[in-house]
Amino acid sequence: MLIVGDVPTYAHPGDAGADLHAAEALTLQPGERAVVGTGVRIALPAGHVAFVVPRSGLAAKHGITIVNAPGTIDAGYRGEVRVILHNMGAEPHAIAVGDRIAQVIVQRIERARFVQVDELPGSDRGEGGFGSSGFGRTRETHA
Repeated sequence: MLIVGDVPTYAHPGDAGADLHAAEALTLQPGERAVVGTGVRIALPAGHVAFVVPRSGLAAKHGITIVNAPGTIDAGYRGEVRVILHNMGAEPHAIAVGDRIAQVIVQRIERARFVQVDELPGSDRGEGGFGSSGFGRTRETHA
């Protein structure tokens, strides 16, 4: 993968996400969102996608998340990777140049072939949506 700008870095061996760093400084007030540049531009190979996802530490400690998580970077995009941060916390949060603000995960993708039909085949789940599998822990019973 070709990169212009600071190369995203993996913090630990085996990590799925590589850290993206802020290329600009700002302070996010509670409830505020801002588009933050990383200074990074990438050229993904055909058949790949990059997803920009929140950093769990920022979310847990400061309530900072990404509005459109995961942000999708298509293989044909060549512009700067920018992150839409949102402060869901109760305090202002300062971001300095170089701070880790998000992670990027690169994956191979499969293109779907959509086939329009009049009716879908049945399944065990059916049309059960949000909450249809219950809440809390499930117990297995043994006969």
